[in-house]
Amino acid sequence: MSTTMIEQIQEEIKAEVAEHQAEKKVLVYGKGTADAPRCGFTMSTKAFFDELGVEYHIMDVLENPEKRQVLAEMTDWPTLPKVFINGEFYGDLDILLPMKEKGELADVLSKAGMA
Repeated sequence: MSTTMIEQIQEEIKAEVAEHQAEKKVLVYGKGTADAPRCGFTMSTKAFFDELGVEYHIMDVLENPEKRQVLAEMTDWPTLPKVFINGEFYGDLDILLPMKEKGELADVLSKAGMA
């Protein structure tokens, strides 16, 4: 992948994250969509945010290996899904579940105007 292509994908990702931040939505890069999750982890992430009653958008990156690679490099997180809240990357449910249990996630969502 050329440097120019990597930079274009990085800018695309930054724009998507900013757009969802402005819309006060959680952005999830996953496999499939909210209507049709294509893996158990994406389905679990969908159920997690449904239970919280938080608005979110799942962006399917399964068919875009270049974008998946750039996302992995940008976040230093090799797996999907990748969750962004208020423009910040938080990882996946391995991070978010403990945050929820400790009450930290409610604070993050509240400060972002999402809860």
